[in-house]
Amino acid sequence: MVDTLRTLVRRFPVLSFFTLAFGLSWLCWMPYVLSDRGLGLVPDIHIPGGLVGGQLIGVLPGAYLGPLGAAFIVTALAEGRTGLRHWAHRLTHWRVGWRWFFAVLLLVPAAILLAPLALPKTWGTLTMPSLIVLAAYVPVLIGQIITTAAAEEPGWRDFALPRLQERFGPVLGTTILGVLWGAWHLPLFLTEWGGPDKPWWLPVIFVAGCVPLSLVMTWVFNRTGQSVPLIMLLHAGINSTYSLIWPEVFPTLESADTMWGQLIASTTAALILILATRGRLGLQAPARTAPAPAPAPAHL
Repeated sequence: MVDTLRTLVRRFPVLSFFTLAFGLSWLCWMPYVLSDRGLGLVPDIHIPGGLVGGQLIGVLPGAYLGPLGAAFIVTALAEGRTGLRHWAHRLTHWRVGWRWFFAVLLLVPAAILLAPLALPKTWGTLTMPSLIVLAAYVPVLIGQIITTAAAEEPGWRDFALPRLQERFGPVLGTTILGVLWGAWHLPLFLTEWGGPDKPWWLPVIFVAGCVPLSLVMTWVFNRTGQSVPLIMLLHAGINSTYSLIWPEVFPTLESADTMWGQLIASTTAALILILATRGRLGLQAPARTAPAPAPAPAHL
């Protein structure tokens, strides 16, 4: 049985990964979805609200068990210790230029906060974030790295992205990843995680927004020598900006406006990167091997 499973995983590693990532996470999220913080179908399941309940108890166990657990299991079965070493190397690849950290820490939040200016309802309603909120940004960022980013990115970008790029190319491979990454979140829209009174199209906009955001992350991933820690920092920076600074700067915007803002910012950035890199998104072309010299003519 184990040998059959290992053979199946080795033959279909990407399919095995996504099947496990979705299956493990969604199964683990079922109590949260059915609880009083979700659909309320099993009100006896009580999960405390707020950060401690919703995030730490409701969301994170399934997030860690899904992408992170699936990546480890599939890599171990399909590639053994050698594959796990390559997987771990990308997880610890911090040595990238300081400009990348500057761009992720400052330019990404700036782009997120500038994008909503394309929405007329934001005009004249902007407010400056308080010093307390700005001071809390770094602790929240660290918390997001340890929790959400560390749970997801070892799976999505460390395991799946290199394989999808190799098979489908950077743009198509990333598009597939973006759709699946977004769809993985769908059960959470049945809980308080997605906010109250959600319109039916909000999850659709969320999934659509994950595609251009993934394209930007792929460019960063490729240009930094596949640095997963920097991708984790990017992911955490996006989440921290939306959860902490965004409500202060745009107090009148709703969750749907947040989705539209993310879609505008990430789509603009993704289109620029695709055009600038001619669709390569920073992926290096495979090295061409020199042709073998022609054999010398035989002497009669």
